[in-house]
Amino acid sequence: MQLKPHLRLFSIVFVLFAFLSEANAQKSDSGKIFARDSISKEGYTLIYINKDEEFSPEIGEKLKNTFFEVYPEMAKEYNKKAAKKVKFVIDPAYDGVAATSNGKVVFNPRWFDRLPGDIDVVTHEVMHIVQDYGRTPGPWWVTEGIADYVRYKYGVDNAGAGWSLPEVTDKQNYDNSYRVTARFFAWIVQNKNKNFIKKMDVVMRKHTYNDEIWVKLTGKNPAELWEEYKANPTI
Repeated sequence: MQLKPHLRLFSIVFVLFAFLSEANAQKSDSGKIFARDSISKEGYTLIYINKDEEFSPEIGEKLKNTFFEVYPEMAKEYNKKAAKKVKFVIDPAYDGVAATSNGKVVFNPRWFDRLPGDIDVVTHEVMHIVQDYGRTPGPWWVTEGIADYVRYKYGVDNAGAGWSLPEVTDKQNYDNSYRVTARFFAWIVQNKNKNFIKKMDVVMRKHTYNDEIWVKLTGKNPAELWEEYKANPTI
């Protein structure tokens, strides 16, 4: 079944996003290193590289601890074949918040200057490693919605970052991605199919996404579900 035009557009955007993220991640391979660490636990290894002389060691330790708190559990739940070795790079040359590519997460240290409690950036980003969708798996908003749903479910201190799923408004739509979509997904899990995220995750990883998946998993298409959700969005 062919994708509708708006879904093809999301796929194109996802490819571009993945390409830019990979390019930015590759840039992080150069530059002076001020700290390097390798930690192995529970069959997983984290390589930690800090390229910012002013970056807080305490926050660095929190990022490492968060990885080992959430990643093994998420891999067990969603993808037992997820990468066993992950690299974190603290890179002041990167001007986003964080980007993930090929088992590596690049973090902007300036983000933590503004929000030192936002350690669950780790939870969102390493879920992308667990997802391992590659390029053009399906709609970009599904990918990011799942990652934020998982942050909502597994986050170690979302409250400390002032992070939560947003209240529903008339200006939102199911494909707004990130937290808006994550809240919609949480409602679907609660009211329609408790295995929705796990099954959608598999579909995305296998690159077999199509419009019919929604009806198969929930009995309705996303637009119909969204209308029902807006009428009673309690989670």
